[in-house]
Amino acid sequence: CAGEQYSLRFKNSLQVDSVQRWMEDLRHMTEVECMCVLQAKPIGVEEDAQQGELIVASAVGGGDHVARNNLQTLLRRALVVSTELGKMFQRLEKGRWQRVHSTAVRANCHVRSLVHEYGAARNTPLEMQKYEKSLLEKCMELTNITERCLHTDDEFFLKSMREAIHEILTDVSDSFSNMIDMALANEIQVLIKQIESSDSVFTIGSAISNLLSLTQDGPQLCSIIAKEGAVVALFKICRQDCFSDLYAHALRTVASICCVEEGINQLDKVDGILCLADILTDENSAEAARAEAAAVVAQITSPHHTSTQHLASFLESMHDIVTALIKLCETASCGEVFLLASAALANITFFDSMACEILLQLNAIHILLEACKDRQRVDTPYSKDQVVTILANLSVLEQSAPEVLQEKGTVLLLLLGEKPSSSSPSEGAACERVQQKAAVTLARLSRNPEVAQTAIQLKAVPRLIELCRSPAERNNSDSVLVACLAALRRLAAGCPDSIEAADHQQLIKPRLVDSFLLCSNMEESFV
Repeated sequence: CAGEQYSLRFKNSLQVDSVQRWMEDLRHMTEVECMCVLQAKPIGVEEDAQQGELIVASAVGGGDHVARNNLQTLLRRALVVSTELGKMFQRLEKGRWQRVHSTAVRANCHVRSLVHEYGAARNTPLEMQKYEKSLLEKCMELTNITERCLHTDDEFFLKSMREAIHEILTDVSDSFSNMIDMALANEIQVLIKQIESSDSVFTIGSAISNLLSLTQDGPQLCSIIAKEGAVVALFKICRQDCFSDLYAHALRTVASICCVEEGINQLDKVDGILCLADILTDENSAEAARAEAAAVVAQITSPHHTSTQHLASFLESMHDIVTALIKLCETASCGEVFLLASAALANITFFDSMACEILLQLNAIHILLEACKDRQRVDTPYSKDQVVTILANLSVLEQSAPEVLQEKGTVLLLLLGEKPSSSSPSEGAACERVQQKAAVTLARLSRNPEVAQTAIQLKAVPRLIELCRSPAERNNSDSVLVACLAALRRLAAGCPDSIEAADHQQLIKPRLVDSFLLCSNMEESFV
């Protein structure tokens, strides 16, 4: 439903204590009910109440605090209106005309209140004023037409009215969304101007914090932030030594904005990749700044992005970036830093084989396997997922086998034995990915007879068989089952005697699909 879409868009920004939220919303709702009784006549608010009404605070003095409050209240009001519009769509479908009309009146009042209060806080741009006027007219039309439906039982008339109301309601929803986008863009421009024009580290840092909190509201708002020039402003900060304390904060915000292609395009236009490379390779840069630079790299190299135009400039700096990232993995002081650096490397190994060759030259397999033994750096299945992703991509290269042999591959088998430490679904899913990719890596590396022999000596076969035969061990994952069957068959091809006859009969001899069906049905009960 269109109304639900608008509601979801705004609610993520309002993560506050429920009682506090209720106290703040109560005054708005009470005022609206009063306005309904008085036929939408405006009600004056006392001076003290105006101080509590965030959006009508003057923009002069304490501008940063006011900007943040304006945004929060704008989002809060938008959520209230979008919720009412969503209710109207639902009630219209059910033909509850009395409720449709009362909801239309409330939505009309909320929209008028929002427009009035926002106009009191800012000089509303001319284009936005046109949207406001059109929106208010449509809201009034919606109120009038729903009222006409209260005074008739004519089914034919109500059916025709339902279609007309649905069309008007859709127009109201679209117009309201456009108006809110313009208002948010206006507020975002205020924050960006603070970043560009201020010399105060505190003021700039606070404005960056506000932008960062807005990015958590979803990709649509990130697109608005990117279009208003936030990425350009943030990289200007990252190119000035006097603001080095803000690098980490600015880059974290850039990473959030770059979840949308508009953000990545802006980064490419300002040669952001060169700036990231400079920060990553600068030994004097704080670890936090380098970690957040790694987060931006991970974001822009994500396989989920459909556009790859920006990767052309990335390739020019890839050697320096990969070298800096593997060094950051080696020296990371905590799990979060390691996770960000390894995630960036994992993404990079997907789109260019040259990155894999560079990593082998930099002794990456040794560094990553050693890190897996260090609980301070690799402390979650999410970090292990990144490590085994890199190993799986490196294992495509024949020269990776000697590197694994040198490490005796013990850690790789530990990854096969990964199990969740909690009942968290996300952690369980991460463990599945670790098991699957560890099996894939083992299968690829076992093309080398020495690796296969080493894996058998380290008892890889019993663990693979356990994962195949016990659905609970693999969290009922079909992808883990297929990967383990493939790894077993690879080992059996080189060392047939390593697998007992019964296991060979069920897991190796049949077609892969038949073994898969046999193992996937083992959890069924025939009692």
